[in-house]
Amino acid sequence: MGNICRSPLAQGVFEALLRREGLEDEVFADSAGTGAWHVGSPPDERAQRSARARGLDLSFQRARKVSPEDCENFDYVLTMDEDNYRVVAALCRGNAVVRPFLDFATDSPAMEVPDPYYGGPDGFEHVLDLVEEASEGLLEDIRRRHLSHRD
Repeated sequence: MGNICRSPLAQGVFEALLRREGLEDEVFADSAGTGAWHVGSPPDERAQRSARARGLDLSFQRARKVSPEDCENFDYVLTMDEDNYRVVAALCRGNAVVRPFLDFATDSPAMEVPDPYYGGPDGFEHVLDLVEEASEGLLEDIRRRHLSHRD
C-alpha cells in the first residue's frame, strides 16, 4: 500500500531475474503503492535486510504512488492483495492488464501477498518466497505474450 515492503521486494526479485536472463534491457519493472504516506522514502529497512540476504539491493528504490500514467505505460499492473486490486482496477479502467501478482505463482495456494509491515523478519522472508515464484511465472507470461518475436 505504501510501496516500502512488498512491491519493492517484488521489483528487486523481478529485476534480478531479468538480469539473470539477459532481459534487463527489454523489460522494465517499477513498483508503486496505492497510498502516498511514504512517497520518496526508501524501502523498509527490514525489507532491505531480507533482500540483501538473498543478494538483492533495494537501496536505490524510492516509494511512489501509482498514477494513471502507469496504466498507459505498463503492459501489466500487478497488485499484492484484493484491496490494492480494487484501487488499481478502478484507476486503470481497462487501459492495462490489472492482475494479482500471485496469479503468476501457479504452484502456490496463496491468493494474496501478506503485508509484513507489522510482523517480524519471517513475514519478509515469506513475501520473498511468494514473489520469487510469481516472478518466474510472470516472466514466462511476458516471454509468451511479448518476447516470442525473439525466437
